[in-house]
Amino acid sequence: MKQIPILFEDGEALVIDKPAGLPMDRPRRGGASLDDHLIDLRLGFQRDPSPVHRLDTDTSGCLLLARNPKALSRFARAFEDRLVEKTYLGVLAGELGEEEGTIELALSKISSAEKGWRMIPARKGKPALTHWRRLMVHDGLTLVEFRPLTGRTHQIRVHAAAGLGIPLLGDPVYGPVYGPVYGHSDPRSSRTLLHASALIVPRAGKPAICATAPLPDTFRALGLHG
Repeated sequence: MKQIPILFEDGEALVIDKPAGLPMDRPRRGGASLDDHLIDLRLGFQRDPSPVHRLDTDTSGCLLLARNPKALSRFARAFEDRLVEKTYLGVLAGELGEEEGTIELALSKISSAEKGWRMIPARKGKPALTHWRRLMVHDGLTLVEFRPLTGRTHQIRVHAAAGLGIPLLGDPVYGPVYGPVYGHSDPRSSRTLLHASALIVPRAGKPAICATAPLPDTFRALGLHG
């Protein structure tokens, strides 16, 4: 089993570089998950570290783990209070003309027996706010930096597709819904290209947790770089 890179470590926290394709929870059909790595991530401690937040299966990059229950509670509160600075890099399946802006689209969850569940923009949904900045355009794709101020499920994926009008490359859920000409049929990626590139978590009386995850090879293979 391949070891997961550690980006930050101290007595109460770890930040790992979660690989793309590794789910947080054990899939119903079986297979690998983050749980398989928790014993190795003890690093001499007696208990498994606990994830403080979540990343989609396809999303790579910075994932914060707490090494004890008190730290877990403090870190979770920092996320809830919107004190955590999160930076993501995403590849849009098209060329974006604008340079930067802010997307404010409230989100709500819908589900059906045929299509399962997904998030949609909804006036009565939960507030969701994302700052974004175009980094580069290359070969019909756009590399964008996203800074979400809220932490709604699939926030960046929906804000890219519905707010910017171009879904993330390889997104099997929001690509076909908001941009059928993009969808997930583009042969350049078989997964949603989203990467949690940086994380800053303030701590009272201690230096902030600061971590940066290197850009994945899948981005560089497309000629994109931050």
